[in-house]
Parts: sequence; C-alpha cells; structure tokens
Amino acid sequence: MTRLEADCARCFGLCCVALPFARSADFPEDKPAGQPCRNLLADHRCGIHDRLAQDGWRGCVTFDCFGAGQQVSQVTFAGISWREAPETAESMYAVLPVMRQLHEMLAHLEEALALGAGEPLGEPLRAQLQAAQADVDAATAGSAEQVLAVDLGALRSAVGGLLRDVSARERDRRRRADGIPVPPRRVRPGADLVGADLRGRDLRTADLRGSLLIAADLRNADLRWADLLGADLRDADLRGARLEGALFLTRPQLAAART
Repeated sequence: MTRLEADCARCFGLCCVALPFARSADFPEDKPAGQPCRNLLADHRCGIHDRLAQDGWRGCVTFDCFGAGQQVSQVTFAGISWREAPETAESMYAVLPVMRQLHEMLAHLEEALALGAGEPLGEPLRAQLQAAQADVDAATAGSAEQVLAVDLGALRSAVGGLLRDVSARERDRRRRADGIPVPPRRVRPGADLVGADLRGRDLRTADLRGSLLIAADLRNADLRWADLLGADLRDADLRGARLEGALFLTRPQLAAART
C-alpha cells in the first residue's frame, strides 16, 4: 500500500465525521459536516463496512481519500484523534478535504511521470512535473494552519496545465504509433454525454477530461489511452469496455460506474 492509498486502520474515521452528505441514491439519510456517522464505532471503524452498498451507503463505497485520511491523522495531527483532543476537531475536519485534493494531485503527477518511462517526456516537461510534485508534497507536510493556507486554485491550475501537456503528448504518440483516427467531434473535453449511446465506439486517445458521462452506455467501447481526468462516470455502463492505459482514471470514478 502506498501513501496515496487509503489506509483506514491509520485514520480517525475522518470521512465518516468531517464530510456532510444528503439523503439520495448514495446515502439513506442526511448528515451535517462534523457529526459522526451513526455507523462509526468507537475505534473509528465502520460498523456496516461489509454491507455498505446493500444498506444504501453507496457514497461510502465510491469515496476514496487517496490516503489523505491517514496523512491528516498521523502526520498533521501527530496521531492524536478528535476524540482524544476535541479542541482540534474543527481544524482536523477542515484540513481533510484540502489534503484530499493535494493527494489526488500527487496521484496524477505520479502517473504523469510514469508515462515518460517508455518514451521520454522531454527534460523541460519532466522537470516541471517534478517541481510541481515537490511543491504539492511540501504542502501536505505542513501544519494544519499551513495546509489550510494553501492556494488550491493556483496549484490545481498549474498541475492541470502540466497534465494537459502530458496527455496531449501521450495521446498523439499513440495515434502516430498505432494509426488511431481522431475521435469524433462530439467527444471533447467537458462534453455533455449524459445517457449517450457509445456502445462499441472507438474512443481511443479521446480527450474526455471533465466530460459528463453520467449513465452513458459505454459497453464494449474502446477507451484505451483516453484522457478521463475529472470525467463524471456515475452509473456509466463500462461492462466490456477496454480501459488499458486510460489516462488519469481514478478508483472513485470506476467505483461510481457499472463494471
């Protein structure tokens, strides 16, 4: 397990306390931020972990903190929980969502750097990725006050631009190497493809970052080397779809889809 994977045994159940949720298809009831979920046990474990989906807690199944929970619990707050030190609770809850975004950025940067293993990214781009990685990593190591002071907008903008460059290079390389045709015009960043019938479509190297693919039918579609950064795949049908090499596809995205 890497530091960018959730290790619930080293966390204080922070996602079960800090984050709010509303009664919906993902949760059976409302819960305000800062109030412990009724399923949270005294040892910070979930009392219904083995039956979350069937009991209506689908949102818990699809959530992934990218290791932010244990970072906040064990590093930012030095292993002292909100139960042991109630005066830290408010700050701890505020730090979690910021840390999660930082860890998600680190996961994407790690993937971007790994893409250069087969064909060099070029030293300027690699150096920029490494510098961004160092900046984000440094932000995760700060005190609670320092983490909360991070300019997430500026960091996300800088990292997003670098990931876009890496994606363009990798997708262009794949097109040239394998003779892949340019994807159809409707398949573009931020496209509204809610409920779209894309069964069996050749979407290799498509740029689908930020696109809405809610409940889209992607059965047997070929999504190899497609950029899926931030694509909304809730209830998208991915059965039989080819996803090898899909760029910036996260565990929560897959958990929210039908596979």
